[in-house]
Amino acid sequence: MFGGGGMNPRKMKQMMKQMGIDVEELDAERVVIETADGDDLVFDGAQVTKMDAQGQETYQIVGSPDEVADAGAGGAAAVEGGDADDPALDDASDDGIPEEDVKLVAQQAGVSKEAAREALEAANGEPARAISDLQ
Repeated sequence: MFGGGGMNPRKMKQMMKQMGIDVEELDAERVVIETADGDDLVFDGAQVTKMDAQGQETYQIVGSPDEVADAGAGGAAAVEGGDADDPALDDASDDGIPEEDVKLVAQQAGVSKEAAREALEAANGEPARAISDLQ
C-alpha cells in the first residue's frame, strides 16, 4: 500500500518535489460546479489544492457543497459588470446583485433577504465574504 500515514509532512513535500509533483494551496472563496441537470454545487469557503504532476493539473476541493439552481457564471457576470444582454442579469436587482446570491447569503447566514443584500453590497457582491461578515 502507498500512503503517508506516519510520514512527516515536510518529508512528504520533499519527496513529491523530487518526483516532479508541485502542490499549491489556492485561496478560493467560492467554487461552483455547474451540472447538466441544473442543480449546481456551490462550495463556499472550501479548501482547494492544485497539484501539477508532469504538466497534468489536478484540483482537489475539500468542503461541503450546497445544491443551488443555476448558481454559475450569472452571479460573477453581474458582479463584474457583465453584458447587459446577458439573460443571467434578468434576476438581478438595480444594484446588480443576483437574487440567487441574496437567497444563498440569507440561507447560509440565517438572516433576512434585506440584511443579506446589504451584506452583499458591503462585500462588493462576494457571497462568501458577505456570509463570513454576517456570522
